[in-house]
Amino acid sequence: MLKTITNRGINLRKNYSQTSSILSLLNDDKLGQHVFIQGWIKALRKQKEVTFLDINDGSTPKSLQIVSSKKNVPKVTVGASVSASGLLKQTAKGQNEVSATSVKMIGECDLEKGYPFAPRKRYEPQYVREYLHLRPRTKTFASVLRLRHAAYLAIHNYLHQNHYINIHTPIITANDCEGAGETFKVVPDNEQLLKNMAKKDVPFDNAYFDTKAYLTVSGQLHLEAAAHALNKVYCFGPTFRAENSISRFHLSEFYMLELEQAFLDDLDDLLDVVEKMIKHVTADLLEHNFSDLETCSQQKIEYSWIDKEFKRIPHEEALDIVTNKLNKTVSSKTGFTKGDEVALTHYFGHVPVFIINWPKEEKPFYMKQINDDQVAAFDLLAPSVGEIVGGSLRENSYEKLKAQIPESNSQLDWYLDLRRFGSVPTGGFGMGFERYLQLVLGVQTIKDCIPFPRWPHNCKL
Repeated sequence: MLKTITNRGINLRKNYSQTSSILSLLNDDKLGQHVFIQGWIKALRKQKEVTFLDINDGSTPKSLQIVSSKKNVPKVTVGASVSASGLLKQTAKGQNEVSATSVKMIGECDLEKGYPFAPRKRYEPQYVREYLHLRPRTKTFASVLRLRHAAYLAIHNYLHQNHYINIHTPIITANDCEGAGETFKVVPDNEQLLKNMAKKDVPFDNAYFDTKAYLTVSGQLHLEAAAHALNKVYCFGPTFRAENSISRFHLSEFYMLELEQAFLDDLDDLLDVVEKMIKHVTADLLEHNFSDLETCSQQKIEYSWIDKEFKRIPHEEALDIVTNKLNKTVSSKTGFTKGDEVALTHYFGHVPVFIINWPKEEKPFYMKQINDDQVAAFDLLAPSVGEIVGGSLRENSYEKLKAQIPESNSQLDWYLDLRRFGSVPTGGFGMGFERYLQLVLGVQTIKDCIPFPRWPHNCKL
């Protein structure tokens, strides 16, 4: 049996290896050779004896032109999937194309039966968003997905090179890390199961875990446990917030990069980690994925901030600038608005701005106090987006932390244990991945930075 499976694997690999990616063929790979490609028709032009097909296979925003005798091309439309084989050559204008001897239909696309995207027509993002399952077929969103992958990979590579260890923190958790009550409760959708598992002194909805359970709002607390053994750690995964917001900066489910580091007692050292990482990853995208950046940007993007130092100012100074120099009113309850955050970056020449040393009452319980009124915390504000990163030094005093844990978040004895057994000063941050993509890609709405967005009153697919 094992031999049979192995032989099948060899055959599959052999067949697959015959297919060339369009990205490689556009880069002159195999010029003058017979090639085989598979993809989707993006444009179609018919002449008297010859048919021209522009084919894209998802490897690049650019399409490869296929030219073939009309008799060799089946009846196809834009959107159909095809395979083609022929000679890769250059046109008189120096462009690569395939002179096809064979074009075969794989899957037809009937444009008259509800396919929502007509050839050579641009659509507003709001319209495209109505067809999430077909949205990757559009040139713009395909570029977004490739860039999302490239940024995700660049972050992992950068952190690996700097000796951070990736930790898989739980998605289902018993604590509300932020303590803001913006959690989704996890309860089995099977009433009979809950009845079978019910215990005398446990509420019915808690029968499965014997406690309340939530979708995570942050992996930070679990990362701190790992940091107390491994020093430099991070997680990168889905995060959930139950907020009634449909703004262009909020999602109910999004991805968060979170990092924790032990033996860290200087906030500036933590800011250096953030700044270096963002600059490195962005430079990597500009170097290797510029054609996709050009394709998906909805506005002209300025990247000069990569070569400039990020501004660092205390919260008190930021408040003074917003109220006295930008003539805005800041609420004591809500703090800076998104407009205030963007205005601050404009004030400093469209450069990202770290606001440090925040009022204690505006930040979560775990942040290290500087004095009676302030904590060693920061927000990083980015041009056109506002806050994309938030972090702090963590309170490493057992007594202080115990006094600060809110009653609503009482199941944190294990978290206190970290301060009892070999405690060290730690610090960390969380970066909203989609907000970072908004910054770099120039995408206006965060819903257009994630394949299948979820927001209030909307959970399609």
